[in-house]
This record gives sequence, C-alpha cells and structure tokens, in this order.
Amino acid sequence: MAGYIFQRLGVGLITLWVVTIIVFSLVQLLPGDVALAMSGEERDPAAMAYVRERYHLDQPVIVQYAYWLGDALSGDFGTSLRTNLPVDAMILSKIPVTLQLAVFSMLWALALGIPAGIASALYKDRWPDHVANAIGLSGLSIPNFWLGIVLIMLFAVEWGVLPPGGYVPFTEDPIGNLEAMLLPSFVLGSGIAAVIMRHTRSAMLGAMKADYVRTARAKGMIERVVVAKHALRNALMPVVTLGALEFGQLLSGAVLTEQVFNIPGFGKLVVDAVFNRDFQVMQGAVLFTATMYIALNLLADIAYYLLDPRLRG
Repeated sequence: MAGYIFQRLGVGLITLWVVTIIVFSLVQLLPGDVALAMSGEERDPAAMAYVRERYHLDQPVIVQYAYWLGDALSGDFGTSLRTNLPVDAMILSKIPVTLQLAVFSMLWALALGIPAGIASALYKDRWPDHVANAIGLSGLSIPNFWLGIVLIMLFAVEWGVLPPGGYVPFTEDPIGNLEAMLLPSFVLGSGIAAVIMRHTRSAMLGAMKADYVRTARAKGMIERVVVAKHALRNALMPVVTLGALEFGQLLSGAVLTEQVFNIPGFGKLVVDAVFNRDFQVMQGAVLFTATMYIALNLLADIAYYLLDPRLRG
C-alpha cells in the first residue's frame, strides 16, 4: 500500500508543479503594471522603483517565478497588493467559513443522493425511479442563485424561521451558526445530490448485473445483504471519486451562493481579488485550490485501494 500511495503522491506533486507554472504564467499575461497600481495616484518614480525591487519585478520572469515558488513552498504566498496583509493569513481566515459550508453541503448531497440512487436502481422503471430521476433532473437544471433567492423568500421573508444570510461564527453562537448554514448548504448540496444520485443509480444497475451478485444470490443470501455488502460496496467506488472532486469544487469557493447569502468565504475572497486585480491573492488562491484538489484526489485513490481488492492483488 505504501508504494501505491507514494506513486500517487509523486503524480500529484508533478501535477502541482505544472499548476504553479500555469498560474504564474497566466497572471503574467494579465494587462496592467503592478508597480504602477501600487505606487499610488502620484506615480512617484522612486515609489515605483521600490515596488519593482521589493517584489522582484525588475528581474526576468524565470527569476520572479523562482522567488514566488520558493516563498510558496515555505507557506508564504506574498502580501496582498490591496490590503497589504499576508495572503496566507487572508486565505486561512476564509477557509473555516467555506470548509463548514462545504462539509454541510456534502452531508446534504450524500444523505439525499446515495439513497435516491439506490432506490432508483432497485426499482428501475417503477415510480420510485421516475420520482428520483425527476428530482435529480430538477436539481441539475435549477440554478443555485435562483434556488437560493426562492428559499430566502420562503424561509426568511415569508415564514421567518431562518436568517436570510450572513455568517455567525460557531464559537459565538452555535445555534445561529447552524441556522445560517442550513439554506446555503442545502442550495449547494441539492445540485451535487442530483449528480451523485445519477452516478449511484448507474453504478448500482451495473453492479446488480455482475457475476458476484448472482453468485451471492445463488448461495441463498437475503436480498438486503446482497445489495448492501456486495453491490453497494462496489457501486460506491466511482461515487468516492466524484465526491472528492465535488468537495474540492466546494472548497474552491461557491461564488454565487456565497454572494447570494452574503457569506464571507473563500469564493468572495477570490472574486474581490479578481475585481481589484490583486495578483498575489489570485495566485495564492488558485494554488491553494489546486493543492486541495490534488490532496482530495489522493484520498480518493486511497479509498479506492481499500474498497477494491483487485488493486491490492
């Protein structure tokens, strides 16, 4: 198992290195002069020269990349050009908010998607299958921002049972924190639940036709054991990878949902950095997102290894 993990880790590190090159190169292609933007309205030549020297802008691009990569490897993503705050501190301050939103959203997605996919496969072409497919298609078709606005109108404005938005830290008000997370997490989770339902249904239909399921039935096992122990375990393997990718996407920032519910998370940080042309924050945010994706894919590969005995053979 150690060899398999080190092999996947090596692939992940190479991928991350390629991502750093792409991210740095794309930021370099953006129009505008960082030194000009940071030197203020007076555009003092001395100030511009200091900025160029401070951020190595007077060096060749390859040297600038080496400086940036070296700092990034040590956990230093630079300083925000707009707020003059460390980028890593800005990211870390937003991650707990987005992480909680992502975890709650995945709980909604798994709780709704997997049972619906199993029921849809077991009752293929019957009313549970039709209902699950209709709900899944709706979840894929309805935009998150529209669903969020409708839920705010119903639960916050019309019924007044949940707050319309905002964020309350869990340490300050646990109940208020959970109430504030319910609507946005359901909005995000419902869309992912539809995708998980479709994948679970397809995987379950394939697993139920496999030879090992027919063998288990021939041995006299009850249907519940056959479904749970044999079919479901193998059907969940593609769902594991899908869940890891979706969770990584949630961590990268649910931009529209955070904007609709006024949640100060990672997505809002990225949007503000793009609009303010804050290159350091943009680079740090993208690199952090790529690292999360690669780490989650590594965990998915490990889960695959544990679920599929053929990989251990």
